[in-house]
Amino acid sequence: MGGRRGSRTQRKHFKQSRENVWKRPKTESSSDPNNPNSNNPAWQPFATQNPSFDEYYREQGIVSPEEWDAFMEMLRKPLPAAFRINATSQFCEDIRSQLENDFMKSLQAEAIEGGDLEPIKPLPWYPDNLAWQSNFSRMQLRKNQTLERFHEFLKLETEIGNISRQEAVSMVPPLFLDVRPDHFVLDVCAAPGSKTFQLLEIIHHSAKGRFLPDGMVLANDLDVQRCNLLIHQTKRMCTANLIVTNHEGQHFPGCRSHKNISNGSDTTNNLEQSIPQLLFDRVLCDVPCSGDGTLRKAPDIWRKWNGGMGNGLHCLQIHIAMRGLSLLKVGGRMVYSTCSMNPVENEAVVAEILRRCGGSVELVDVSNELPQLIRRPGLTKWKVRDKGVWLPSYKDARKLQRNGIVPSMFPSGKNYADLTNNNQKSENGESVNAEDVVQPDDTISSIDDLEEEVSDLSLQLCMRIVPHDQNTGAFFIAVLQKVSHLPAIPDKSATSQGKLSTRSELHENLSDQAAEEINGLEVSSVDGADEKILEVASKAEENISEMALEAADEKISEETSEVDEKISEVALEADLVDDEPAGGAPESNSSEAADKKTDSAKTGEKRKLQIQGKWKGVDPVLFFQDETIINSIKAFYGIDESFPFTGHLVTRNKDANHVKRIYYVSKSVKDVLDLNFRVGQQLKITSVGLKMFERQSSREGSLAPCSFRISSEGLPVILPYITKQILYASPADFKHLLQYKSIKFADFVDADFGQKAADLILGCCVIVLREGDKLSDHIQADASAIAIGCWKGRSSLSVMVTAMDCQELLERLSARMETEKNGTLEPESLGVLDKKQDLSGENRTPLEDHNVEAMKIQDTNASE
Repeated sequence: MGGRRGSRTQRKHFKQSRENVWKRPKTESSSDPNNPNSNNPAWQPFATQNPSFDEYYREQGIVSPEEWDAFMEMLRKPLPAAFRINATSQFCEDIRSQLENDFMKSLQAEAIEGGDLEPIKPLPWYPDNLAWQSNFSRMQLRKNQTLERFHEFLKLETEIGNISRQEAVSMVPPLFLDVRPDHFVLDVCAAPGSKTFQLLEIIHHSAKGRFLPDGMVLANDLDVQRCNLLIHQTKRMCTANLIVTNHEGQHFPGCRSHKNISNGSDTTNNLEQSIPQLLFDRVLCDVPCSGDGTLRKAPDIWRKWNGGMGNGLHCLQIHIAMRGLSLLKVGGRMVYSTCSMNPVENEAVVAEILRRCGGSVELVDVSNELPQLIRRPGLTKWKVRDKGVWLPSYKDARKLQRNGIVPSMFPSGKNYADLTNNNQKSENGESVNAEDVVQPDDTISSIDDLEEEVSDLSLQLCMRIVPHDQNTGAFFIAVLQKVSHLPAIPDKSATSQGKLSTRSELHENLSDQAAEEINGLEVSSVDGADEKILEVASKAEENISEMALEAADEKISEETSEVDEKISEVALEADLVDDEPAGGAPESNSSEAADKKTDSAKTGEKRKLQIQGKWKGVDPVLFFQDETIINSIKAFYGIDESFPFTGHLVTRNKDANHVKRIYYVSKSVKDVLDLNFRVGQQLKITSVGLKMFERQSSREGSLAPCSFRISSEGLPVILPYITKQILYASPADFKHLLQYKSIKFADFVDADFGQKAADLILGCCVIVLREGDKLSDHIQADASAIAIGCWKGRSSLSVMVTAMDCQELLERLSARMETEKNGTLEPESLGVLDKKQDLSGENRTPLEDHNVEAMKIQDTNASE
């Protein structure tokens, strides 16, 4: 895919004065025929029909002829809104109760009166009533006044991270992965991040009672801008068990440690105790696809759709899936999924995977899992269509010289060729196995036989979700299990054609001399030959010349240009973001290759570990080892010695004297980072860790004994280990802090609490909500406690939480206290003011008057 060098979504292209064809000038908006707000009376909504679509899927037999009308009718209806409650949220039970006892009943009453709305309902197949669907469109949700309160609820909880908006069928693949808290999970094509968020939820939720889960999620995506969206989504999870990378899925780095590497230092010996190779217990391959399963939420696909869209993605999907399987542990499970209905992108890909892997990979029968989910079996026969012509077999494709059509697109996967060629090469120059070649006149007697070509694989174990079964979008899911090591399949692009796929694979490919040595080893599996291959590979690397590197780069650029255009066109139809990435403009593979070539030239003949920050435009990942700062943080907050600090703190700044943020990583992420250092920084990490400490840059911050404050994201993790700078507030004082943002010590309802606050050391402190009638501060706070970070100034205590977090906490606490008192306590009596009155100054209390300036200052400090 070449890093999408031709993508027009990159900001650097717009800076070069290229026309932004995706954004219409304001002067044209009034006459835009696709703008519903224009003055053009001829405007019509997107046409929800396409003759080619009808012909294609009728012929493929996606649904029976009797169901066709119902199928098409549902495709033309807007997609219902769906969302999922974050199972790890402190207020998960409260939100679920509010949905069941408040919104569900009130919307039901409105539906009976108005007759045009249906109530929200939990998805019956999702565990624990954590996923919900509303049977009205997003447009109704935004425009209907009856739903205004519900819509505001969704917006606030989504922003906080307590709720995730996600299409119902998109929630299905992670559920079939059977993720456990100790699993290493790879999400190969992760953006925009809804499934990644779901995977993190599962890991954390199933690990309740532990400090941090033993597992982790590595989320990867090719597109830099979509990686930014992924990071934004997953930051709401506040997890230390996530790494976000930016690589081509089909060429994801193997990160295999050379066991014989040693520099004589104790550091290397210690690192060798961690994982020797990055392998995963679970892999999710939700690959790029034509996306026609999303027609209900993206009706513009109707006019763009054509039968060849899936053909251009077929090979890429196979390569991504095969790479995912090669990174999967034996016994592990992989889910392959698409939001497409096209069998060329679905069953054909799965069939080719099974053929290539032999018996080392099997389809898993998951018919007993999620029994309330309505699903249909996979297809065992289909046809390929190219340029308006139906191709029942690969033989017909050869006759018509369809170079873009490959044998794996057809049910049998057979390569119909003339066996008189002793070398048995296909038209592409690739080697062909004799058993996969069918002579035209040997077993095929007529076109009728070709049309009935049926796969002999158990593809019915795959599942299809169609829209009219349960009012959703369309989806395809296949669950595969790796039962043994993959067979030694030679890389056709490298061995048969002498091509190198990416620069990162250059050091992994062997010279001709090394290849001959390995071929004489009689190795039965790729995984079993690791040590010998690595030994030979290390020798072969010394013989790779710069001329070979340059030639490989030129060849790559040539071969991927065509794929770039197709993938970019499909990706642009998805929900891409336009935000500028934090590390700079997205770089192409050519720029990455240039960087690598420079690094390679510097290393000379002997390979050395590459320095941190080698990836252009991406901040380096460094372990934070400044003992002075770490000890000052420990002493200031009285952090218990049992809290694991060593090796768990990272930063993204090379200059240790100007570090602004310190991130915390779990042990699993720490092990992966150790491995990444050891293999020369093969992973291009765009985000890692949970922001734990942040330097307070204000004037008062520089006067404090410890200039690093605890961030809101990291507070739940470290809270049980804090013994200093922590106070327990009564519900009244806690709510006043949330409402007024800053309160003088003498103005607290509990005078004793105010005095204790005044006695704290200048700097950051933690205020915990006191539960019930507990008056003692000598209680152990855990991660589930409700706590906020504050700043103890000279005369007041100021909240260091965003205004939106404060608003959400106020509403949750009010609702909880009302429930406890059987509805007798009104919100006003709890100190909750109307938000508009609070901002405008009307009805402001005397207590709030003298703290207005402090509120403004603190809102600015806490806005990040």
